[in-house]
Amino acid sequence: MLSPNTALHAEQDALLVAIGAVLAPLAQLCVARGLPIQAVESQLRRSFVLAAWRAHEASGTTPNTSRVSASTGLTRREVGRQLDNELAPAPLHHSPSSQVFTRWLTDPTLRDAQQHPIALPRQGDAPSFEALAQSVTRDVHPRTLLDELCRLNLVSLDGRSDTVRLQADAFVPRGDWARMVGFLGQNVGDHLRAATANVLGDGQQHFEQAIHADELSDQSMAAVRQMVSREWKQLLETLVPEIEALIEQDRVERRRMDQQVRIGFFSWTEPMPSPVTHPQGASHEQA
Repeated sequence: MLSPNTALHAEQDALLVAIGAVLAPLAQLCVARGLPIQAVESQLRRSFVLAAWRAHEASGTTPNTSRVSASTGLTRREVGRQLDNELAPAPLHHSPSSQVFTRWLTDPTLRDAQQHPIALPRQGDAPSFEALAQSVTRDVHPRTLLDELCRLNLVSLDGRSDTVRLQADAFVPRGDWARMVGFLGQNVGDHLRAATANVLGDGQQHFEQAIHADELSDQSMAAVRQMVSREWKQLLETLVPEIEALIEQDRVERRRMDQQVRIGFFSWTEPMPSPVTHPQGASHEQA
């Protein structure tokens, strides 16, 4: 029978392996953009301090620097420094441009006979881009939203016919680095929060599943990519109108609207791993 300490160490070892898998792509991203490890370490320290602080609050004990220090392994001085520098994160809001794009992509009244999104006159009564934009918000002028979507290469404006066309089937703002990494943080962050809540709970807190398959050919993988795109499009077209209907029902019935949801769908493909070999000619420097 394992002792409590042995069982705890086994859990921690397994967790470290999982953390390594999570950190590997983050390290790749940081190296690609020249972000030094010291900056990442500082962010990690801050995250540990906040996690420990909130854990003590949730357990009913009053958090302080000593308790957070004991929970994180950081010195009390470092905990105090991180708390002094901590800024409350700004609440996340969906941009009006992303809402316009998503509604255009999923509204069945804005599709042709083949179920493809139709081109819209820039102005005029519905169906038009102006009417679509105003159905999302009246706080931002439709022309401003159109310019933003054009800047992100998500729509195009035909000046001769004064019509607007969708140029993409997903809101991935190419060329806008800040927004792309913002999506990375939001999407991957919420995915990891869901998985963490399930691991710390009974596994039923959030839906978090995946399919894994190997021994496929390049030809089969191309077919899989098409299948994934098709299924995501169908999910998007089904869920968005239903969720919008729920939001409207909440408004009508004056319910407290303080909940949020993120529904993700991702795929990752790569060659199957080969036996690990060390690069020829690799050298190790000693400090």
